[in-house]
Amino acid sequence: MSNKFFRDLKAGLEDAIAYKKGKLNLRSKDIEIPEPPAEYKARDIKKIRERYEYSQGVFAKVLNVSVKTVQSWESGERMPSHAALRLIEIVDKGIYCPSIHRK
Repeated sequence: MSNKFFRDLKAGLEDAIAYKKGKLNLRSKDIEIPEPPAEYKARDIKKIRERYEYSQGVFAKVLNVSVKTVQSWESGERMPSHAALRLIEIVDKGIYCPSIHRK
């Protein structure tokens, strides 16, 4: 074990003992944790993309994934990860919906 790790561990244990004895007040924060994102199915993902008139390429850029990934989601071949589901939800709810500038 490294000396720094041991010192940090010892300090943490000493703080826990002091707290238990009422000699130390600890700070805490309440954090609101959102509900898990919806489970978007292949047809839902395609509907969201089409609602914003995004091509698969543009939608892929919006979500920072490859076109192949979007294609595999829409075909039902693959399911989006939890992080991708959250991004899809953010687009679906209109929180993030970049405009397309057509020339």
